[in-house]
Amino acid sequence: MPKNWWRDAVIYQIYPRSFGDSNGDGIGDLQGVFDHLDHLAWLGIDTVWLNPVMASPNTDFGYDVADYCDINPEYGTLDDFDRLVKEADSRGIRVMNDLVPNHTSDQHPWFADSRSSKDAVHRDWYVWADPKPDGSPPNNWLSEFGGDAWTLDETTGQYYLHLFLPTQPDLNWWNDDVRNAFDDILRFWFDRGVAGFRVDVCHAIVKDKDLRDNPQATDEDPPTVRVFGQRRVYSANRPEVHDVLKQWRKVGRTFDPERLFLGETYVWDMQQLVAFYGARDNEIQLGFNIPFVHARFDPGLMSDIVGNVQKLFPRHAWPVWTGSNHDAKRLATRWCDGDERKVRLALMLLLTLRGTPVLYYGDEIGLRDVDLTQDELRDPVGIRFWPAYSGRDGGRTPMQWSAERGAGFTTSSDPWLPIGDADVTNVEAQRSDEGSVLHLTRDLIALRKEFVSATYSKRTSPDGTWVYRRGKHVIALNMSDEPQKISRIRGVIRISTTRERDGQSFAGGLSLDGWEGVVVEAS
Repeated sequence: MPKNWWRDAVIYQIYPRSFGDSNGDGIGDLQGVFDHLDHLAWLGIDTVWLNPVMASPNTDFGYDVADYCDINPEYGTLDDFDRLVKEADSRGIRVMNDLVPNHTSDQHPWFADSRSSKDAVHRDWYVWADPKPDGSPPNNWLSEFGGDAWTLDETTGQYYLHLFLPTQPDLNWWNDDVRNAFDDILRFWFDRGVAGFRVDVCHAIVKDKDLRDNPQATDEDPPTVRVFGQRRVYSANRPEVHDVLKQWRKVGRTFDPERLFLGETYVWDMQQLVAFYGARDNEIQLGFNIPFVHARFDPGLMSDIVGNVQKLFPRHAWPVWTGSNHDAKRLATRWCDGDERKVRLALMLLLTLRGTPVLYYGDEIGLRDVDLTQDELRDPVGIRFWPAYSGRDGGRTPMQWSAERGAGFTTSSDPWLPIGDADVTNVEAQRSDEGSVLHLTRDLIALRKEFVSATYSKRTSPDGTWVYRRGKHVIALNMSDEPQKISRIRGVIRISTTRERDGQSFAGGLSLDGWEGVVVEAS
């Protein structure tokens, strides 16, 4: 693999259940991904990240793995996966898998054995602990999905830990057998040609060995570090996780130095994020910037985050930027309130910052979240917390390929999740419209190659705007309702969010309408 290929790449996240249904059962599959590879190649995508396709009973839709070395039959077979990797490669597209190392399904053979007795071979592969004298859980840790993070197993009289659903028991990463097993899992998929892994819950796989109570949050603690009133001091972000990541990089290097690890580094402190890159580029190569994902679409807030990255990241560390994913929902709704002007601006931002952009399927057409009723929900979190929280399903609905019935996603009359308004937003219609969001995304991806390695420097600009330089290009974004004037800039507009100003020359200053952005080749 070319050195640092992931710096040049645009990564495209696919939720396989919702991308393409090839057999008409209402559920997306690997063949459905294969059927749309030409779309990704046309768009200019370099790398595909697949949400989990491994065998799973789907209590959390793939994030409860029952076999790390097989494919969920709903999606296909290992042969289908191998063919997908081969055909993607022939189009210049790499394939990444989603790795779920924090927990397994309770139906995984390891856990079935582990819970059978205290003397089972796999007993210590999971986190087990005795009840307190009053029979209550071993400590005060809480599940990310609400309630205690412990479930009492009647067979052995001990509790097992689950930071998520009770059907997702946590692995014990203090056990060398667990570490060795995952080294073998990495090798299995690297042998099949995957370019790397997005690592789920990267920050939390190792827990405090003594299972100490988490401290209660205080009024002085920022909301970003509170989880149901606790600070996750002992149930996440333990220093020993870095030893695991260093070992995985060693395994990757035995295949190729450029096998990629992209971490779900769910931390809010920038120094903690930097730590996941390692002291000498010996841990993950990319770590998601969670404060950026969850920031308001505001130039002051966002530029401050980018500025901190510029200040704190060492030379070997490379940022990654995204505005949508299967948990956070879609940027078109969450950042942009469904306003296409803002969607175009958000895409221009993501595809011109210094770092690797990750697009979530449908971002390229401005796909919005779908409002669902209670009986349409499949997400266990939404089902549990309805109506206070509707869950994540609204951002996981099927891709809208065309305006036909089933949106080109499926021939089924009963897709696994409802489809949005495909008459308004679909690939086919936008492909034939050179002024569409889709063509804007494609053209930005192509232009990005001209300054992908250039430095980032922010320029002084009026309130409500964000102006920065990348090499000989200046990106000017008006993230406000009011027209703005950007001074001391001249050149040629390469791409404007409206497309009406492409190729326009100007000198002395630049006027931008509300929610308008341009990429200028400065002179």
